[in-house]
Amino acid sequence: MIDEIQPRKALDGRPSSRRIGLIALATDHTVEADFRRLVASDAVAVHVTRVAYANPTTPENLRAMQPLLTEAAALILPDEQLDTIVYGCTSASVIIGEDEIAAALGAGKPGTPVITPAGAAARALRALSAESIAILTPYVTRTAEPMHAFFSGQGFSVDRLTCLGMEDDRDMARLPHDEIVRLARATVTPQTKALFIACTALRAAQCVPEIERQTGLPVVTSNLAAAWASLRLCGIAADPEAPCSLLKLTETS
Repeated sequence: MIDEIQPRKALDGRPSSRRIGLIALATDHTVEADFRRLVASDAVAVHVTRVAYANPTTPENLRAMQPLLTEAAALILPDEQLDTIVYGCTSASVIIGEDEIAAALGAGKPGTPVITPAGAAARALRALSAESIAILTPYVTRTAEPMHAFFSGQGFSVDRLTCLGMEDDRDMARLPHDEIVRLARATVTPQTKALFIACTALRAAQCVPEIERQTGLPVVTSNLAAAWASLRLCGIAADPEAPCSLLKLTETS
């Protein structure tokens, strides 16, 4: 026997009170896991889609994603609102451009605030009152140079830009935690007020507490900055007991 029983109550407006869309590269191993750890909760749902991408990590391959972003954004809960949408690629957000990415994602998800790792990192570094920064990237030099130009254009003094010469983001995701800590410590200078570790592929967010302990400096990573900006846009309060400096801050600009 098969019975059909109708619900007595009206449906909830949303399964979760807050919804974040995340666009990850097809090859990315890290950003989705970081958002699950740093952002997702009973109150905040993270909805992920992927955008086609092919290594090596060169300016040309990064730019090739731009025409694909509108469709990727539209695939996240079609015809439903998001509180924000995050594009999970730091180097592409710099090389394509913040305004261009916002336009592409806005065409697929109109009226949704857009977060990029580079833009979120700039806001985070300002919130940390860090005028002089060092940057660690896994990229080859010609992919990393636009990162230097972006942060200089945002008004930061870049004391040092370290490039690891890596071309495949799948290899970047395999860089061991202790090696990330060692490289971070080697990147900072006596003038550095904060360290930015670029690239959503690096498992750097998990290393931040140890890097801050060893350097005595606040540390921002691509995924940590994007997660922080997402949480604050969703109205999630700062955590004074957080294990890293950024998550203790309320302001996003």
